Amino acid sequence: MMAAILQSEWYKLRKSKALFVLLAVPLLGVLAGLTADMETGIPGAEWLSIISAINNPYGLLFLPLMTGVLAGTICRYEHQEGGWKQLLALPVTRGRVFVAKYMLLLAVMAGMQLLYVAAVYGAGLMQGATEPFPFELLIKIALGGWIAAFPLIALQLWVSILWKSFAAPFVINVIFTLPAVMIVNSEKFGPYYPWTQPFLMMYAGDRQGQLFFIPWDQLLLVVGGSFLIFFLGGLLYFQRKPV
Repeated sequence: MMAAILQSEWYKLRKSKALFVLLAVPLLGVLAGLTADMETGIPGAEWLSIISAINNPYGLLFLPLMTGVLAGTICRYEHQEGGWKQLLALPVTRGRVFVAKYMLLLAVMAGMQLLYVAAVYGAGLMQGATEPFPFELLIKIALGGWIAAFPLIALQLWVSILWKSFAAPFVINVIFTLPAVMIVNSEKFGPYYPWTQPFLMMYAGDRQGQLFFIPWDQLLLVVGGSFLIFFLGGLLYFQRKPV
């Protein structure tokens, strides 16, 4: 039954224009990578320069904003012409529908992270990077950004179920995403703001020895804690949502 729900949700998402936006994000990443300064004179810094140039807009803006676009798209059909009633009239539970939508969003975001790795590689080729491609580091960075998006996806799914308007969840996401550009530099608030976590967990810097470049307590408390709050909050709301 879960496979059938996932297949149905994927069909609706594939018919939308969201996937075209998803493909545009790595292209923007390549353009950002082309602005990297490759003449640092520091051994091993070529790829780090490209990664840093891409991560600034990607981790702080592109990745968080895409969670809102995708979540809004995956709920758009149900908000039109009594779609929720038609969906829930089928022999499926609300819990499975919510989990299926969330799992599909995670899968699509994982695909976007793989495209991010490809964007870094493409920018490096265009820049003429001569050092070996840091594949293991890039996978670690991509995986960290994906995990950091777990709570954001859960929140955006919750908000997208709550409001019929596609624009409302996106505007709310923008309102919380834009301040992250300034908050990320704050030692007091940056580590605890959910919208800064994708950037922090994709920023290698001098913390390459840590699992996801952030302390364990920050990973468990901020990422894990906000995920539980947003996911369970959205699930409980959907269980009680009148249709």
